[in-house]
Amino acid sequence: MKKITLTALLLGLSLSATVDAREIAGENIPETLSIQAATPLKLNGAGVRSKFFMDLYIGSLYLPTQATTAAEVLAQPQAAVSLKIVSGLITADKMRSAITEGFDDATGGKTEAIQADIDRFMSLFQEEIKQGDSFLLYTSQENGVSAYKNGELQDTITGENFRRALLNIWLGDEPAQSSLKKAMLAD
Repeated sequence: MKKITLTALLLGLSLSATVDAREIAGENIPETLSIQAATPLKLNGAGVRSKFFMDLYIGSLYLPTQATTAAEVLAQPQAAVSLKIVSGLITADKMRSAITEGFDDATGGKTEAIQADIDRFMSLFQEEIKQGDSFLLYTSQENGVSAYKNGELQDTITGENFRRALLNIWLGDEPAQSSLKKAMLAD
């Protein structure tokens, strides 16, 4: 009897997860995210970061209320960016290089004020990255950025300037990829 109940429970959980998800590049992206926030954050939009016609990762943006501009996102008390690695070609070195370039673009080359925070954040990408890994960057105006890898909290970095620069890697004037920015902002 316990085995039947457990099977029914697991089946019910998997059905609710698939009903409450959006499929992108063959991956189910949850419609809501509950972490640290008093209320769940809702999927604002998601898309694929690709290079040379290869999918690298799925980027998803979660917010309390829908937004279509970077300014609307930055004005919200919380936001989360989820990165799901879908390519085995991404390495820790390549990710660090891309994030460094992203911070440079997001700040117009003026990273000095947040360089110590950037260096600390880069430790998230020290261990090898493999297909299937996920990174969650939960941001709040009050507490800064909490960075998770595969569901485990790695670090929390306070500071509004760092939070804004991080979000602008994907949503700013020079985003990682324009089509991904558009998909995340659901325009």
